[in-house]
Amino acid sequence: MSDAARILVVDDDPKIRAVVRRGLAYEGYRVVEAASGEDGLDKAREHLPDLVILDVMMPGLSGLEVTRRLRSSGDAVAILMLTARDEVRDRVEGLETGADDYLVKPFNFEELLARVHALLRRRAAPAGEILRFADLELDVDAREAGRGDRRIELTTTEYNLLLLFMRHPRKVLTRDVIMEHVWAYDFDGESNVLEVYVRYLRNKLEAGHEPRLLHTVRGAGYVLRE
Repeated sequence: MSDAARILVVDDDPKIRAVVRRGLAYEGYRVVEAASGEDGLDKAREHLPDLVILDVMMPGLSGLEVTRRLRSSGDAVAILMLTARDEVRDRVEGLETGADDYLVKPFNFEELLARVHALLRRRAAPAGEILRFADLELDVDAREAGRGDRRIELTTTEYNLLLLFMRHPRKVLTRDVIMEHVWAYDFDGESNVLEVYVRYLRNKLEAGHEPRLLHTVRGAGYVLRE
């Protein structure tokens, strides 16, 4: 599994997207681009980025509206807003809408990179983090799961797969997204490695005859839900 953070760059200016993409890729980040707010929302749902760099002023769906929609859906992804406006009230509006940080154009790439590093550190898993869903819990430090009093030992791949679902409960995750996050390569339609590991994980999660939590959404992917 790749540890490189995934960053989504949403800006209608292709020159800015190119500069940011090249700089972040050189630093080792995995970068996805979107040229509009609508495309940015789609890419955020498709790629599950760790951070979104988002232009405020875009035709159609503005960066503020994209932020509102991400936050209203429960998405806690880190958001760094870019804007040509330097008014205090504009920055306040962006932060109150749900952005985590704010950078005024034109900007120095080194400052952008420093803010990216700071936001990703802030979003890193805190020590002792335990994720919970229904009667299932996952100890991130110990890399162990449990249902009720029953402990569940996981292999590295099973842990990475369950961690992805636990961080995105009730969201249907496509095969491509899962393969990209867990195995770090695009899904090969003839490979059944995902089905195999979903079966392994289900067998362990349901070994005590507990209700199924990891469901197949036919033609779409998988989802963690009651």
